[in-house]
Amino acid sequence: MGLKARLLKPFANRIAKSIRKNSFLAVKHQDQILKTLIKAGKKTAFGKYHGFDQVSDYESFKKAVAIRDYEAFRPYIDMILEGDKDVLWPGRPKYLAKTSGTTSGVKYIPITGDSIPNHVESARNALFNYFSQTGNGAFFEGKMIFLSGSPRLEKMNEMPVGRLSGIINHWVPNWLRPNQMPTYQTNCIDDWEQKVNTIVNETLTEDMRLISGIPPWVQMYYEKLIEKSGAKTIREIFPNYSLFVYGGVNFEPYQDRLEELTGEGIDTLETYPASEGFIAYQDQWPHNGLLLVTNSGIFYEFIPAEEIFNPNPTRLRLSEIELGVNYAIIINSNAGLWGYNIGDTIEFVSKSPYRVRVTGRTKHFISAFGEHVIGSEVERAMHAAVSDQKCQVSEFTVAPQVNPGGDSLPYHEWIIEFAHPPKNLERFEQALDREMVKQNIYYKDLIKGGILRPLKVFPVPLGTFRKYMKSEGRLGGQNKIARLSNDRKIADAIHRIQTTKASGSVYPVDDAI
Repeated sequence: MGLKARLLKPFANRIAKSIRKNSFLAVKHQDQILKTLIKAGKKTAFGKYHGFDQVSDYESFKKAVAIRDYEAFRPYIDMILEGDKDVLWPGRPKYLAKTSGTTSGVKYIPITGDSIPNHVESARNALFNYFSQTGNGAFFEGKMIFLSGSPRLEKMNEMPVGRLSGIINHWVPNWLRPNQMPTYQTNCIDDWEQKVNTIVNETLTEDMRLISGIPPWVQMYYEKLIEKSGAKTIREIFPNYSLFVYGGVNFEPYQDRLEELTGEGIDTLETYPASEGFIAYQDQWPHNGLLLVTNSGIFYEFIPAEEIFNPNPTRLRLSEIELGVNYAIIINSNAGLWGYNIGDTIEFVSKSPYRVRVTGRTKHFISAFGEHVIGSEVERAMHAAVSDQKCQVSEFTVAPQVNPGGDSLPYHEWIIEFAHPPKNLERFEQALDREMVKQNIYYKDLIKGGILRPLKVFPVPLGTFRKYMKSEGRLGGQNKIARLSNDRKIADAIHRIQTTKASGSVYPVDDAI
């Protein structure tokens, strides 16, 4: 163990001990946070309009505060952008996090002086807890890379605005700065392809030990490293590489390909950060679910996912949840978010302590015929089919084909970019369909009843999804492909840009990507 790791070990152990202790006090902490939020909210325009002076407990809070998405919050955000104070939280936000979600246009999420610790300390706690639990602190002695947005911030009415990852870059502690890659100048490059190529050049000869980013973009970085170096695996390039930190998407669809590129097993640390708050992180190895961050300025509510678009949905606090139920997660926070639907769905896998896994997005589903297929179902089906047919998938999305033409029945179209295609595409389709029938009773009934035909796979060459993201101006950063849609916007766009038909056996790399 190096000098820096030895010095940090006692601190890491204290953090891990505190995490374990607090994880069993989650309900108590949530009750305390709600009271603190209501007290501060009374001083705001939002709190005055919603009668916070009459709110004393959770039941009265639910009556006062309706569930909102970003569009319903937008008038308050516009007030903040115009320079008003005490709108959603006392004072003005310290930053506005600019995000372009998969279900909306550009959004501006407030980050206050009170909410910054949730983002910064939760990330720190996840890393130090990993060190304490596993004993691996070797990454502190070498270089670390965080594939993130630009740290260069714009100003809107004197308020700094930028991507969350770029904002948090300003809060990296001074003792960690010498380890951080890439350089500030490189991190500020806007064009993602140019940025990744420059990062490859900067890091190729460095002692990289920790790499962090969302899996599809880390995969792109790996592939360019191998292409540039001529090495067979990432471990040949970075022999001391020991920890991959990721979040933002389900890891399973990318796992086989990333493990093939690295060459051998690398420890992983899964996190669940969002612009609205750092929600959960992996706290055990091996792990089943992510530990919910319950003592960091966020009061959570949970709505059964099938009720999220109801006028008066069932709203539950942490103490009322059940295991294995698909919930939409609602945030009330010291960033000034109230009854805010962040668009994610989760399910609890444990109550003692409270651990969750992300199941999808509230607006990402297929229910063209009442089947209500959700993200976790398609990802589990993909994992099962890939394991069954011994192939590798680079990226995929699913959409309904309601009007296929001719006498053909409607079906679900799976557009898949294979890293290593299956030997028999028809058997792969059958494996996917078997798993979907097994998981979703409504889908099964539609197939049996002759309303839908079994799913169809449309394979595309490597690089197709990157072409699509580039065409949408969303290549790189924290942007990601929607796993499934209830319309054909993404599917049709991919078909339009797909000029080279996949043969089912040859998937050439697109040199333009």
